[in-house]
Amino acid sequence: MSVTGSRTWLGLGLLLWLWCAAPQAALEVAVDRQQVALGDSLRLVITATGDEDLEGLELRTLLADFEILQRSMSSSTSIINGQTTRTRQLSLDLTPRREGTLAIPAFRAGVETTQPVAIEVGPPPTPADADQQVLFSAEVDRSEVYVQGQLLLTLRIQQAINLDSRSVSELQLDGAFVKPLEQNSFQRTIDGRPWLVHEVRYAIFPEQSGTLEIPAQLFTARESSGRRSVFDIGGGGRQIQRRTQPVVITVHPRPAAFPAGSTWLPARNLTLEEDWSTPPDQLQAGESATRTLRLRGEGVHGAQLPPVEFTAPDALRYYPDQPLVDDREDSNGVVGLRRDSAALVASRAGSWTLPEVRIPWWDTETDSLRHAVLPAREISIAAAPGSAAGLDPVTVPGTAPTSPVATTAGDNVGQRPWQALAAVLALGWLATLAWHWRVTRGAGAAPATHTVPNANPGEARAFKQLQAACASNSTPQARRALVAWGRARLPGPAGANAAALAASFGDAALEAAVADLDRALYRDCGSAWDGAALLAAVKRLRKAEPRHDASTGDNALTLYPRGT
Repeated sequence: MSVTGSRTWLGLGLLLWLWCAAPQAALEVAVDRQQVALGDSLRLVITATGDEDLEGLELRTLLADFEILQRSMSSSTSIINGQTTRTRQLSLDLTPRREGTLAIPAFRAGVETTQPVAIEVGPPPTPADADQQVLFSAEVDRSEVYVQGQLLLTLRIQQAINLDSRSVSELQLDGAFVKPLEQNSFQRTIDGRPWLVHEVRYAIFPEQSGTLEIPAQLFTARESSGRRSVFDIGGGGRQIQRRTQPVVITVHPRPAAFPAGSTWLPARNLTLEEDWSTPPDQLQAGESATRTLRLRGEGVHGAQLPPVEFTAPDALRYYPDQPLVDDREDSNGVVGLRRDSAALVASRAGSWTLPEVRIPWWDTETDSLRHAVLPAREISIAAAPGSAAGLDPVTVPGTAPTSPVATTAGDNVGQRPWQALAAVLALGWLATLAWHWRVTRGAGAAPATHTVPNANPGEARAFKQLQAACASNSTPQARRALVAWGRARLPGPAGANAAALAASFGDAALEAAVADLDRALYRDCGSAWDGAALLAAVKRLRKAEPRHDASTGDNALTLYPRGT
């Protein structure tokens, strides 16, 4: 190839790389709440990452159902790995003009179009007494819930005056897992009187059936009186305290209609999806493709989602990867995510059926049993090119097959300069290794240190996984979660396995619970196991022993109480 041709191809390749590396334009909308009362305000944020003109957006359709109280523009620029991304946001504070189901319309800027967003507008709140200037109330989204199901608690502060030093008492519940959610702040108008509203939200997951009582919560603040100088830091306003009423919740046990032996999973919605790194019908014998199954549960945290079992017929083999578990949040609470991946390898050509994947779950909205299903699918594996006697080479993930390479005299002539350069680089690499060996040998007993990323979750996260496993009476998950909790609680050999963990604490109840778990897991296969004793022993040890979890930090939400 000529020098001119090489430069042409190099230029085209550079242009293609620049085009692929350029950030793709996007136009998105988001609201802070989708359920409001007439007279409330909500915030609409329109985000652009391309050259879209946000100032020129057509807003007349929006004004049919909403009034714009305030608008602002902001922009930011970030550089990651040499790639520059510029983001611009248009923020609109809105208030609905009427009750009912309203829609924030789709916006168009350039070639980008957003999706419409539905907003539910309820009746205006009941007017407060004229003398009331600060209101504090507790509200739950339901009065009955299933064990391990999500319950949303909202502590609402409404103020018609300015307040300083606001704080809410710490929510402490025995027999329930509590997760703080994002706070909301907005304006509300009642009978022409403006109020500032703050909402402190929690997702609560009861751990046992029966009755759950949410005790009265306390809000304290001081009325703002203004400062006469920068040295006047004490404030002279009166102290204000408000208490909520206790809330009693009925917690139902796992229904008898739910399949025995399956992981109990109460959720608002559950979806199961799959994708492949390579379409399985394009595979040849010996090649591998990664199959990824994604579970998304609304109203459950990620630790509650069961692992997806990869079952393969003859001549197919799975090599599973470590699962990824995460929690997200939306306006309706917690969204649990789980991703299970495995590399599929076929040892020979042929056609096989991948079995159906079926996960039972309990729909808390319709109070009924449902299943998330991936239907069975037929796959055909082609024979590998050049295979002899019907035997196809098998490629183990992480290795590459070897094959002879034919060369010609012309190829050898063109490769000689590169071969010489490769030889020089190899000699330099060997010289570097020899120098490094001499230096490390002469350094005496200074061992090399290696930074290994911590594969274990924090103590709180591991305990949450143990809670879910014990509540669902799942022996494999319980043992894995117990070992992970032990490693986070007692780093080092003491927490290496379940038996060592029990011996390290010297707790008879924990040792008995671990022995019972081992019997159910290894000896009495198929026998029922109750995780209540193991969970109770671990809970008691958590209260008695100090934590060794280094993943601590201040809570950035100002109204939540500080501390653990």
